[in-house]
Amino acid sequence: MNGKKWAVGAAVAVMLLGVGGASAGGGTGAGPGAFGREAAQSEIRTAAAAAGLSESESLKREEAAASPSAGTERDRLAARAAACTAGWGYFGRVVDGARGKFDRTVAALAEKGWAESGKRFEEKIDDSGGTSVGVTLKKNGWTLYARHHAPKAMEMDVISFQATEDACMNGFSEREWDVLFGEDGDAGD
Repeated sequence: MNGKKWAVGAAVAVMLLGVGGASAGGGTGAGPGAFGREAAQSEIRTAAAAAGLSESESLKREEAAASPSAGTERDRLAARAAACTAGWGYFGRVVDGARGKFDRTVAALAEKGWAESGKRFEEKIDDSGGTSVGVTLKKNGWTLYARHHAPKAMEMDVISFQATEDACMNGFSEREWDVLFGEDGDAGD
């Protein structure tokens, strides 16, 4: 079950880029001086910018336009999950030197105290030499999933740094995860 929660947590983090990532707060109510959502968001964005990466404009617009006050249970759960999620993403045409910029972002996050958790993975994803690389980092009760997918056949880069607050994400029940991902019939309607 724990493996499912982490996989779901990673998926919800990516999904939430456009659902309510702009909500304030530290998820479980981190107090002043505590490491919360705003601190995680700032560190991710600062590291990516320093490495020369530019966030997708469409993702920034979706984040700014997100409304956590929508009426369905699924919408309320998505807003709740967004409160304990911080992230950055790029989806688009190939970025010159993207892998090196990705690695520099990971290194900058490590300098800020994010420690690698588990093994870094790298795999071939297409016959044209496209690759996918990922690393998981942890800091102060947060888990950050750093991913770079470069499918050569599609001539694109997908780069994401998605952090979730562990205690906040562990507060969701299995039923709530099912509703959030539409596996609970019409409960999300």
